[in-house]
Amino acid sequence: MDYNQEQKQDRKTLLWAALAVLALLNLVLVYFIYHEKQENRVKDDIITAKTEEVLFTKTKLDSISAELDTKIAEIQQLGGSVDSLIELKKQLEKDKEELKNVNNFSASNFNKKIKSYENVLSQKDTEINNLREELGIVTNKNQELSQQVTGLESEKQLLNDSVNNYSAQNRELAEKVTLASALRTEELTIHAVSAKGKERDGDKFRAKRIDKLRVSFKLGENAVAKQNEKDIYLRILDPDGAVLSDMATGSGAFNYNGKEMIYSSKQTVNFTNSRQQVDIFYGRGGIPMKDGKYAIEVYSEGFKIGQGDFTVK
Repeated sequence: MDYNQEQKQDRKTLLWAALAVLALLNLVLVYFIYHEKQENRVKDDIITAKTEEVLFTKTKLDSISAELDTKIAEIQQLGGSVDSLIELKKQLEKDKEELKNVNNFSASNFNKKIKSYENVLSQKDTEINNLREELGIVTNKNQELSQQVTGLESEKQLLNDSVNNYSAQNRELAEKVTLASALRTEELTIHAVSAKGKERDGDKFRAKRIDKLRVSFKLGENAVAKQNEKDIYLRILDPDGAVLSDMATGSGAFNYNGKEMIYSSKQTVNFTNSRQQVDIFYGRGGIPMKDGKYAIEVYSEGFKIGQGDFTVK
């Protein structure tokens, strides 16, 4: 019986020992679980704090970026240089890209960069104020110069008006002088010359008796006209309005009122202001003349100086 009791006692002791070991293991496990939770809580707090710092830094950089844009636009309007600000803006954008890598984020480093950016912005405020002051001075000078220029332009306009008035008067006088200097034909007559040299004058001729035409007139006296050589052009127009011409016998072209006109015959005379006689011949060159009324026109120095007509039957 004693042996059995001893065995029972040993079993109890082993059971209690096993329970004690299990209890101790449970305590150790609880300790490790608790410790791990504490470490995770600390890590979460660190990550949360770091995330908040990154967000704050990004907000600050965004604000600086917007202010940089404003400064760039304002300095450009004032005529200043923005090259350094543009380079600074590029660097700032790179810094914003670095924020995406949270693991490498350093608040102290970014705080230094932010401080550097803020210092530059402060310096640019001073530069902008200086540019505004300089621009104010330049604007005042420009206004003074503009007033002076306006005064000079007014004087110039008055002078131009005077010159234009004188020019208009001179042109008008020149036109009057030119018009007054125009030659005039007097006593214009038309002669039909036969192949045998016999002449008939009047205003009606038979076609078969016309080998040549001689147009005669006197140049009227004109004290204003220059006494020099003058080209006199004769135009003979048939009943259909076509100009009789033969380039082989002396016909050609001249300018009248900006237009080119064909002439039948041409005579160059030395004007002497003595009512001199002028004769201009035109040979029909064997071409028969149509029946009907013909017109005679005489031109010289850009003016029509005489006219007449005759009839062929």
